[in-house]
Parts: sequence; structure tokens; C-alpha cells
Amino acid sequence: MNISEKMRINDKIRGKEFRIIGVDGEQLGVMSATEALEIAANQDLDLVEIAANAKPPVCKIMNFGKYRYEQERKAKEAKKNQKQTIVKEVKVTARIDVHDLDTKVNQIQKFLEKDNKVKVTLVLFGREKMHASLGVGTLDEIAEKFSAVADVDKKYAEKQKHIILTPKKK
Repeated sequence: MNISEKMRINDKIRGKEFRIIGVDGEQLGVMSATEALEIAANQDLDLVEIAANAKPPVCKIMNFGKYRYEQERKAKEAKKNQKQTIVKEVKVTARIDVHDLDTKVNQIQKFLEKDNKVKVTLVLFGREKMHASLGVGTLDEIAEKFSAVADVDKKYAEKQKHIILTPKKK
């Protein structure tokens, strides 16, 4: 929903009395919407409802196109400065071979260098579920390798056992 859909302007403003604020921010007093629209039209500006819930509602005389442009520019700038965190997932099994584990560790290292969070999930098949402690040892080994460069959050109590590695701040 953009700014023009949220705010009521000119003829869309409904009500009997409004507190009107002028172009320079000065108080013009309480008047009807038609009087305020007349003042705005004489100055080639718009009447914009600022605070609909106030008693009486507050309207301001301004150039709405310019105001909307500035608000959208501020929103774009704020969005540009946001950093999105991405969670990458790596799955390991309880009977993983040494070389395969090294490959997974290298993969995790690359993800952490790019400042991504990494979720290392333990996958258990069949009877392995009864002996989950063997797989938890693999997760502990991975957590130990990355304890210097990442914060480790272990979640072993849940049905799906995993650890989350968050890169430490530099």
C-alpha cells in the first residue's frame, strides 16, 4: 500500500470541522473542509489529512506530489540500507565419511565468510534415530571447528537435531 492510498486528500476528506495548518506550518485555525479546499485551490496546492484521529482532525495545505515523492525516496533509502540475513542449510548424516565431512566444513566456511548464517542439520535414517547420540558427535565436531569464527547455537532437544552457526561481528 503506497502513501497516496493511506492518506485522504482534497475531495476525499470527509467531516465538518478541521484544524488547518498552512504551507509554512502556521495555524490557520478550525474551519470547514470547503473553506480549507478553497484556500488550497487559490494557492494551487492540496489539502491533505494528516491526523484523522485527532479532535478536530488535522489537515495541512501542501504540494502532495512533492510530499509523496519525498516519502517514497526516504522509504527507498531506508530499504537500501537494510541488510538481509540469509540462512544456508548443510545436511550431515551420522555415518558421514571423513572426506565428506571435510567437504561440508569447507562449504560452511565459505558461507560464514560471506556473512551468512548456517544451519547444520543432522539427518537420521531408520534405526539411526534410536542412536542419535552418534550423530550428535558429528554436530559437536563441526561446532568445535567453528567456535572461533562463529557463535554456535545447539538445538539437540528437538526431533530434528541441528546447530546454527552465526558469524561473529568483526
